[in-house]
Formats: sequence, C-alpha cells, structure tokens
Amino acid sequence: MHTRSRPYGHPQDIDVVSPAEMRHAMSHFATGVTVVTGLDDDGPVGFACQSFASVSLEPPLVLFCADHRGRAWPRIRRTGRFAINVLREDQTDLCDRFGSSRGARFDGLGWERSRWDTPALPRVLLRVHAEIDDVHVAGDHDVVIGRVVELECLDDDRPMLFYRGAFGIGS
Repeated sequence: MHTRSRPYGHPQDIDVVSPAEMRHAMSHFATGVTVVTGLDDDGPVGFACQSFASVSLEPPLVLFCADHRGRAWPRIRRTGRFAINVLREDQTDLCDRFGSSRGARFDGLGWERSRWDTPALPRVLLRVHAEIDDVHVAGDHDVVIGRVVELECLDDDRPMLFYRGAFGIGS
C-alpha cells in the first residue's frame, strides 16, 4: 500500500504533490464516464470527461472540468451550451473514440441534433443539456458550471466506471 502523510504546519514546510502522486491517489476514487458534446459552425465536437458532478438542485446546476489544452472545449465554450452524455458500462467504444486525440470522433456515429442544438449520442444512460453559467480557471483546467435546461433519463443499465486507471471496479 502506498501512503504519504503530510505534516501539519506552515505551508512552506509541506512538499508539493507531484502530478504522478495526484494521479495515483485520485485513481482510488471511482468515477462515472461521460462525453461532453457541443455543436458549432464547424460541426459536432466532444471529449470524454470523468470530472462531472451535480452541483445544485435549485437552481439546477452541474459541473465538469475541461483541460485548457483540449481542442474541443474552446469550441464548446464559444457556443454557450453543451450536453453531458453519461455512458453505459458497455460503451467503451464511445469512450475510446472521444478519449483519443486521433481520428474524427463523429464519423460513422449515429448521433442526433438535440432540440438544444447539441449532439446527442446514441444509447447512453442519461443526457444532461445545459447552458454555460460560469467558468472558473483552476490550474490547467476550467471548472465549468452549467445551468440544466433538460434531462433525458434513457436507460437503467449499469454505468461505465473508471477506477485505478481502468474501466470497471474489478481492476
């Protein structure tokens, strides 16, 4: 078991946590897997995202985090709206497609345009349609707060989970 305790004290006395330590420690927390999608004048765009959460019931708000280095997030941000597509456990093909920096993500994919003008991916568990309410810069990511405009609960299958660097809890 890998543990690293930090002493309490003055902040200058504490070592900085490395990216590798952060990745390893956070891998112990299982997350759902989503694909954030948007649509601009150049067409559909999207990226796989594990940092998604409900924030508030009144008003209905959600959040996701997007890497500044990504190509999809700046395009989605300019549109002012997005869809969160929550993946089922058997949708590793969608996760691979949208988690890779290679290839055309929407080529040959049977997606539909939602009434909110965002790409709706096929056979997902849930779609959350939202408008960008606020964006906070946090390190190398943006924390995006979205005001929910529609929820589509589509399936009762099991969700895709990411845990310790792999899909599923048995890793």
